[in-house]
Amino acid sequence: MSFRDLRNFTEMMRALGYPRLISMENFRTPNFSLVAEILKWLVKRYEPQSDVPTDVDTEADRIFFIKAVAQFMATKAHIKLNTKRLYQADGYAVKEMLKITSVLYSAMKTKQMALGDKVEQDNSKFKFDLGSRISDLKAARQLASEVTSKGASLYDLLGKEVDLREMRSAAIARPLEIIETEKALRAAIKEVLKSVDKTKDMLNNVVSDEATLDGKIEKKKQELERNRKRLQTLQSVRPAFMDEYEKIEEDLQKHYETYVEKFRNLSFLESQLNEYHRLEQERFEEAENTLRLMQSKLREEERELMKSSLKDEDSDIDVPEDEGSDSDMEELRPAKPHLTRNGLMTGMQTGDSHTHTEDSEIDVDEDDEEDDEGEEEESKDLEDESLEDPISRGPRPSRGGMRPPLLEESDNDF
Repeated sequence: MSFRDLRNFTEMMRALGYPRLISMENFRTPNFSLVAEILKWLVKRYEPQSDVPTDVDTEADRIFFIKAVAQFMATKAHIKLNTKRLYQADGYAVKEMLKITSVLYSAMKTKQMALGDKVEQDNSKFKFDLGSRISDLKAARQLASEVTSKGASLYDLLGKEVDLREMRSAAIARPLEIIETEKALRAAIKEVLKSVDKTKDMLNNVVSDEATLDGKIEKKKQELERNRKRLQTLQSVRPAFMDEYEKIEEDLQKHYETYVEKFRNLSFLESQLNEYHRLEQERFEEAENTLRLMQSKLREEERELMKSSLKDEDSDIDVPEDEGSDSDMEELRPAKPHLTRNGLMTGMQTGDSHTHTEDSEIDVDEDDEEDDEGEEEESKDLEDESLEDPISRGPRPSRGGMRPPLLEESDNDF
């Protein structure tokens, strides 16, 4: 079952002149009585002289009725109906009944075609001009809502009618006593008078409250008017200190601008100073590194010179006495064997061959101390000294060469 089929069925039944209004909600649940009534009406509409059983009280009667209708439509109108769907009496039964209604509706349309144009009838069949009747629709909706509410209230009242009927009959049957009636009336009159007095008191209070509120409103209005006038006077009058205030404000703006400028310059100079200190520190570290490298180089060179001088002295000792006829060489000859003797004696005592290296290290340490003192006095001349020829530092080995007399004195002790 579809919504379109159900809508077409209801509209066709309305067009065919079915006396009862059919809603789309009637076939949500099985409704066999309505289906049987519709089928009877359709059969009568198709053939008024037809004889179809109308009894549908029992199950057998319902089955017989469905079979009779299906057989009648199959023989007379050549329409095949599904009896199971018809017996369900729900939306599927609408599809089967729609076959009959469509035949009757098409026949009615062919009859109307003789009176007018078919296309115009199709377009204007179920269309209404609602533009001029909107107000009527609104009134109808309002009345429908009122009818619903009134019907609900009436239903509730009718539900209470059983109890009220007994009370009403008892009250009517009871004989009236004049004394009790007078008492009830007097009590009701007193209650009404009390309520009237309360209402009058409330009205009097309302009048007094209204008067007091009017007085308060008038006072507030007067106060508001005074404040407005005072505000206008204050806005119109210029304060005496306003000129000075504006002048001071201008000076403050100027001072602030100068402050901002100086602060900016100060921050820039501080950054430049920090950069300068950083560069100076880097230069100082580089200078220290170069000085250390130069010192290490000088020490290595001094050690090489000492080693070379010691090797030269050893080579001079190994030369024969008859070589060289110079008088100076003759004067130096006694000293050279003495050095060898000293070397032999020290070799015998220690059994080590590192005596010369120890003397050279002592000389190097003395030279380092002298160099450190020279660096404190002349730090800038170290680079020039590193570039000098090793010959310029020749006297240093001679100082190392002056050590033998000390060795002689130490030997004389033995």
